[in-house]
Amino acid sequence: MDTLISLADLGPRICVLGPSNSGKSTLADAIGRPLGLPVVHLDQLHHLPHTAWKPRPREEFHALHDEAIEGERWVIEGNYSSCMPQRFARATGVILLDVSTFTSLQRYVRRTLFDRQRIGGLEGARERIHWAMLRHIVVATPANRKRYAALVETLAMPKVSLTSAQALQDAYKAWSLANPQL
Repeated sequence: MDTLISLADLGPRICVLGPSNSGKSTLADAIGRPLGLPVVHLDQLHHLPHTAWKPRPREEFHALHDEAIEGERWVIEGNYSSCMPQRFARATGVILLDVSTFTSLQRYVRRTLFDRQRIGGLEGARERIHWAMLRHIVVATPANRKRYAALVETLAMPKVSLTSAQALQDAYKAWSLANPQL
């Protein structure tokens, strides 16, 4: 998984996984626009718009997720383990963002303080720094990074693992994607 393959090799249904604040939404959007792929942000399906990130009922979220993956072409970003089996059954390729916990923390603070209309944000929700999210990034992210890497390794489909912020930047360049972070 060390070699950077082409976006075409990932096929028309691409999953972007990784820990919180690793750059999944931004990358999915950057891939979807030039390829004409619908972009699905799982956080937007999981949470009710115009709330402070209040989750939808589980059954409603799963129905929205399953409807989204029925399309023939998409790039979908997010984790939500309860839906991964059916997502991977439809996917043609996967990109894992495996950036450091420090990078995730930096991205969270930057986007919360400076990105008023962030890609993948929840409609009508104001971004604010929450202690629960800081704790999640510091405590859960290291274990999640290992879990996601092990999971992606088992998948029998084209895959890319980007294991640093520099590797992510290099992928943007190699794939000729616009990067709003630069």
